[in-house]
Amino acid sequence: MRLRRYRWSDLETVWALHRICLAQVGLAPGDGVYYEDDFPRINEIYIADRGEFLVGETPDGRVVAMGGLRRVDDQTAEMCRIRVHPEFQRRGFGAQMVVALEDRALELGYARLCGDTTLNQPAAIELYRKYGWCETGREERGGCVVVYMEKRIGSRLRPPSTLLH
Repeated sequence: MRLRRYRWSDLETVWALHRICLAQVGLAPGDGVYYEDDFPRINEIYIADRGEFLVGETPDGRVVAMGGLRRVDDQTAEMCRIRVHPEFQRRGFGAQMVVALEDRALELGYARLCGDTTLNQPAAIELYRKYGWCETGREERGGCVVVYMEKRIGSRLRPPSTLLH
């Protein structure tokens, strides 16, 4: 999988990927847990506001993964919208996306990442924990248990990402 920055022409594809991945775990947009109002404004909400939005594509150009960084404050970014198409899961694509977004967050000067997932998504919880994320809380919302997680990244040393070069 090759990662690249989101382009406006990816909108319908990432929106569809989002819905496919939510349906896989029994969730739906508008269920009180997930929302979609950011999709038409990915450039504005993510990229233009000291964040990032990446897509992962197969050698034939099919977008099969995505993930974003959204600015929370000067020190914190939210990692969100991590999705891998069900046909391509368990191949390391989610891990590749998490590492790339963590690297990008460091490049952007963030010291802390936060994010959330649900108990319906045990693979996501496992992935975050594998990369050093810690659970900070839980709440019931929309009939689901939302799991909040965070990771301090400011002291981690990594070579600069070559992702966008």
